[in-house]
Amino acid sequence: MEGGAYGAGKAGGAFDPYTLVRQPHTILRVVSWVFSIVVFGSIVNEGYLNSPDEAEEGKEFCIYNRNPNACSYGVTVGVLAFLTCLLYLALDVYFPQISSVKDRKKAVLSDIGVSAFWAFLWFVGFCFLANQWQVSKPKDNPLNEGTDAARAAITFSFFSIFTWSLTAALAVRRFKDLTFQEEYNTLFPTSAQL
Repeated sequence: MEGGAYGAGKAGGAFDPYTLVRQPHTILRVVSWVFSIVVFGSIVNEGYLNSPDEAEEGKEFCIYNRNPNACSYGVTVGVLAFLTCLLYLALDVYFPQISSVKDRKKAVLSDIGVSAFWAFLWFVGFCFLANQWQVSKPKDNPLNEGTDAARAAITFSFFSIFTWSLTAALAVRRFKDLTFQEEYNTLFPTSAQL
């Protein structure tokens, strides 16, 4: 075994982008980042339609059953997931520089909690958008404008459930590795310094 708690022996070393890009949690985070862009981009670009009724001319409505909460939820979750991915990508870059085992544990525990929370939010978003799309009335959108974008937002919300869940599972594995390494160093302090 290499010395240090889960790479802490290498803390302070040079930044290696090749190693960062090859890590599964980094790949999943980038995929989640792209999915969040697709969701909020689809809704922002084509999720709002002009009213076909002459009485309501000039008004926009959400393509999901004229429910503004559906579009707002999709955009909000997408934008916040986008920012969260950027934050944790920055943490992934900084993680090898953290030498304190307690700080590493805190970082990994926050990753577990945040990833599980986002998996839940994407599940709620998928159910909400799919339900509102299912009960949408064809007369609200006679030309089928934006239907592909609405379906893309629903589809990528579904995919995001799995990417965030896998990210949480990988963080749990990282936490177990970190805890094992800490216990190993406690039991065999001389071998950790070789």
